[in-house]
Amino acid sequence: MVALVSTVAYLGLEARSVEVQCQIAPGVPAFRVVGLPDKAVGESRERVHSALAALGLALPPKRITVNLAPADLPKEGSHYDLPIALALLAAMGVVDREALADLVAVGELALDGRVIASPGVLLAALHASTANKGLICPAAQGTEAAWARGIEVIAAPDLVGLLNHLKGTQRLAPPAAGEAEPPRRMADLRQVKGQEVARRALEIAAAGGHNLLMVGPPGAGKSLLASCLPGILPDLTASEALEVSMVASVAGLLEDGRISRARPFRAPHHSASMAALTGGGLRVRPGEVSLAHLGVLFLDELPEFQRAVLDSLRQPLESGEVTVARANAHVTFPARVQLIAAMNPCRCGHLGDPALGCSRAPRCAGDYQAKVSGPLLDRIDLHVEVDAVSAADLALPPPAEGSAEVAARVAAVRAVQTRRLEGTGRRNNAELDGDLLDRFATPDEPARRLLAQAAETMRLSARGYTRILRVSRTIADMAGAQTVGRSHIAEALSYRRTPPRA
Repeated sequence: MVALVSTVAYLGLEARSVEVQCQIAPGVPAFRVVGLPDKAVGESRERVHSALAALGLALPPKRITVNLAPADLPKEGSHYDLPIALALLAAMGVVDREALADLVAVGELALDGRVIASPGVLLAALHASTANKGLICPAAQGTEAAWARGIEVIAAPDLVGLLNHLKGTQRLAPPAAGEAEPPRRMADLRQVKGQEVARRALEIAAAGGHNLLMVGPPGAGKSLLASCLPGILPDLTASEALEVSMVASVAGLLEDGRISRARPFRAPHHSASMAALTGGGLRVRPGEVSLAHLGVLFLDELPEFQRAVLDSLRQPLESGEVTVARANAHVTFPARVQLIAAMNPCRCGHLGDPALGCSRAPRCAGDYQAKVSGPLLDRIDLHVEVDAVSAADLALPPPAEGSAEVAARVAAVRAVQTRRLEGTGRRNNAELDGDLLDRFATPDEPARRLLAQAAETMRLSARGYTRILRVSRTIADMAGAQTVGRSHIAEALSYRRTPPRA
């Protein structure tokens, strides 16, 4: 008779059902795992063998076959250890098969029989909840699994404790859901002196979820402004926090089951590879653009990134998701990010400064900025020049208005957008398109004439035209206006990209 145990395979943020089938039959002693296992799954045989030996159990001298069905679905990861061990124990008659019928099992086994953490437990728990089953998982991840409400979670510290629990001789306490992380201390806008135009652009970006590029000399405060953005963004909603935590769970970054309401802020170094930024690798994992889902992706020194790496962001910025294609599978991760980028105007960074600028200006500016492709720049809504801060500005006292005051205004504007877009599947003005753009961002007649004239003069693309309307809608919301007017269009146009200064 074949023993069956349920587990899952992870494909992006999707957990697919996998049935672990174990058969013990007469024949030459062997232990085989079939069903498209990767190397980590194939090595489960040794870990399971040692874990059972730690319990004082020996494998029967027969032919043991473990099949991971469906057989044409690739199986990756160490979380198959526990379900394989349980299926084998059920086939040996050590554990009741019926006790495992309504449970999904995930977890890696140590050689001494401990059940240790593996990525993706939150996804497995949500899948078990959908299937009306319970979940067996490592004790270290019980608080993570408990976020999937309404299911039985058995958080097993080791095989001995789990077997005793299944037999009813010992009771494993159900875990409580992990605590929400306390707010992280971020840079405050009171630290920013001067830079009124950049502060205004940052507030617009936060209010509408728009992408922002800051161009200026070294030390002007571009990185400081970017680090202030998470402090003025509204917290994640409960559903958004769960969505973000699912990505962190797959990446193995969800520690102690703590779910945060703070929006992610990822700032990869400019040496990052394409796989690091968009996802991939031998075992496909989410990249920085997915780890920043519903948060901020900050790319400092933008032209220093490899051009192919930057261009790989063009599709995710447009669609809000990234698909990693492999010969045997296509894995999709969410990537609805707010891109904040910073760059110097040229390689030396002091374009236009006669005292500090290099002798190759303005040609060096054109060569340097050309490292960033036009299509990527076209996807950035706001372009702002950040001038060097003077000594007089630095001597001034801190601004009276800090992140708390700006965050309150941003939250009010976001609340307006939430009410307006309720039931549309959109979250903010940066996601307006098609009929929604026509319904909510149609400018009045004077504004329409200005936009038409500017589109001709500035040679705006269709994408650029659309993004002007989105930013204008946000500026109108900040002003409390129902209709997009001429002043809103004019301000939005002032943030479009301009040629490098000589």
